[in-house]
Amino acid sequence: MPLAILILLLLLYASVRRVDVFSAFREGAAQAIPLLLSILPTLALFSAAMTLFRESGAFDRLTSFLSPALDLLGVDPALVPLLAVRPFSGSAAIAALSDVFTQYGPDSKTGFTASVLLGSSETIFYTLALYFGSVGIKKTRFTVPVALAAMLTSVVTGLLFSSLFFGH
Repeated sequence: MPLAILILLLLLYASVRRVDVFSAFREGAAQAIPLLLSILPTLALFSAAMTLFRESGAFDRLTSFLSPALDLLGVDPALVPLLAVRPFSGSAAIAALSDVFTQYGPDSKTGFTASVLLGSSETIFYTLALYFGSVGIKKTRFTVPVALAAMLTSVVTGLLFSSLFFGH
C-alpha cells in the first residue's frame, strides 16, 4: 500500500509540474538498456561460477575441511555453504538458506542463525563487480578488505547474538 501511495504522489507531482511521465519513463528506460548490456556479462560469469562451485562438490569439501574448527566454535557446519556463497551470490545464499530450512527447520537454532547471517551480510563481490564494473573502476583500493572485515564482524556478531538468543 505505501508503494501505491508513493506512485500516486509521484504522478500528482509530475502533473503539477506538467511533466510528460510516459516520455520521461521511456527515456529513462532507453538510457538503462546500455547499462544493462554492460552488466550482463558479469552477471552471467557469477552465475556460471557459482553453479560450477556448487556442482563440483567444492562446498562439501570446504565444509569437511572447516568442520573441526567450526565444532570448536560451536557453529553448525550446515552454515558453511551459506557463508561461502553469500559474498558472491544472493540467490545462491537464499538457496543455501532454503536447504538449511529443509534440513533443520526455520525455527531451529541453525535455521534462526542462518536467517540472521543472511540478513546481516552482503553480496560483496557481486556488488563490487556490478557497480565498479559498470563505471569502469579497476582499482578498488581498500573496498574489498573493508567490506570483508565488515562482513566478518557481522557474521561474528550474528553468531554471538544467535547463540545468546538460544542460550547455548
